[in-house]
Amino acid sequence: MLVDEFEAERPRLRAVAYRMLGSLAEADDALQDAWLRADRAGAEGVRNVPGWLTTIVGRVCLNLLRARQSRPQTRLPDPVVSPAAGPDPEQRALLADAVGLALQVVLGSLNPDERLAFVLHDMFAVPFDDVAVLLERTPAATRQLAGRARRRVRDTAPAPMPDLARQRAAVDAFFAAARDGDFGALLEVLHPDVVLRADGGPDRPHFTVVLRGARDVAGEARRFGRLAGLVGPVLINGTAGILVRSGEQVLAVMAFTVHDDRIVAIHVLNDPARLRALIE
Repeated sequence: MLVDEFEAERPRLRAVAYRMLGSLAEADDALQDAWLRADRAGAEGVRNVPGWLTTIVGRVCLNLLRARQSRPQTRLPDPVVSPAAGPDPEQRALLADAVGLALQVVLGSLNPDERLAFVLHDMFAVPFDDVAVLLERTPAATRQLAGRARRRVRDTAPAPMPDLARQRAAVDAFFAAARDGDFGALLEVLHPDVVLRADGGPDRPHFTVVLRGARDVAGEARRFGRLAGLVGPVLINGTAGILVRSGEQVLAVMAFTVHDDRIVAIHVLNDPARLRALIE
């Protein structure tokens, strides 16, 4: 039955939608819409049902992204928060192919057509001929879109180093230096071109900032010293991160991208409404 095949594919389809939309709630809504479309159409005569379902999800997400273009998007993607011991099976499916939060940020900077071409072809091996049908372009033009997106990802989203222990060591060194107010130690652990992005939500615009360069980020990081006693280790999109808690209240999620033992990106979600929806 089609419903059984859809449910079997749900983890992978949700991963497609998350990479396309950067929002877990919107990804779930997109899957519901895709199921209704698939159920109405029926799968009679479809030889590759998983591929067919993937293209339906892609079409739904593309429509959402195109509608979103008229609204400025400054928010960070939803982080996927897992215990430090590791993600559960459902999260592992969502995070396959090392889709770190830094990569999700870069995907959010692509135009909808580039994002669809890159996500479906490069991440989920959908043939260019099939992606071209969704985009109403030629396969050659679709290949060019994916190529532009691939270069943007390569140039602006360095892959996190695979050793989680070394990632965690860099994060611990960052907080130790912040706690001690040690500017020199902060500069040692931060890459010279590090970027810090913080999203405080629409009701707290003064908490939404982008800082670039080790000196500016280190200057801001010294203010984190007072939070050192409130942090706990977690995984954020499969890489080292922390939760900042005061009692039962989550104050912030901080994701770190560590490359060659230095922090190249920090993403801070401190929007109270989104944190409640994601964590509590």
